[in-house]
Amino acid sequence: MQTTISSKYQVVIPKPVREHLNLKPRQKLTVIEKNKMLILIPHTSLDELRGIAAGAITDDYRVKKDRFT
Repeated sequence: MQTTISSKYQVVIPKPVREHLNLKPRQKLTVIEKNKMLILIPHTSLDELRGIAAGAITDDYRVKKDRFT
């Protein structure tokens, strides 16, 4: 998929990508430039993250004394 930078430096995110990522108008994106690439990361609200770790096993983590300092 390709898109074009407008004269105002705006870019349209193609509809299939917007739908797949469930992007909404006025949603914030973080822009990262790395190795001459642009990476767009959608911001997620705390409400959307609620329950993301449900069912995670938390009883087998290393204790602090096992960590390198």
